[in-house]
Amino acid sequence: MTFDKFVSEYLSRGLMQKQKGSAADVEKLLVRSTKDLKTAKANLKIDEGIAYSVAYLAMLRAGRAFMLLKGFRPSDGYQHKTVVEFVHQVLGDEYGTIIGHFDRMRRKRNLFTYEIDISVSFKEAENALHSAETFVNLIMEHVKREDPQGRFKF
Repeated sequence: MTFDKFVSEYLSRGLMQKQKGSAADVEKLLVRSTKDLKTAKANLKIDEGIAYSVAYLAMLRAGRAFMLLKGFRPSDGYQHKTVVEFVHQVLGDEYGTIIGHFDRMRRKRNLFTYEIDISVSFKEAENALHSAETFVNLIMEHVKREDPQGRFKF
């Protein structure tokens, strides 16, 4: 599916909206995502589930920043999934592995948050943190490439 077809379909289904985001808004989300990474790392030895969830949150914020940079934001029921699918659509299969990690983390974080007896192992949390760091750095690289004026200071 082409990017234009993807956008048209997701707009018509109400899964995302057009939104002009300022450079400051994009930067705030990316700065927050780096803070989330530090928070996840600090919590790794205290609570694996929280570390996992916050690592995922860092990815989500970076993905939302990327969407905002492109002039969109997710809306209604499937916001997290829409962010994953948007990032995959824009970056393509070349980044399928890391985007696959993002999607699996989305589902696991949802189970951890809403189900009673779901645990996260130390190794899962550690791997999640590594994936989150890789993903956030990837998004930051792409944002910087699209910023010839050098507006972003993260």
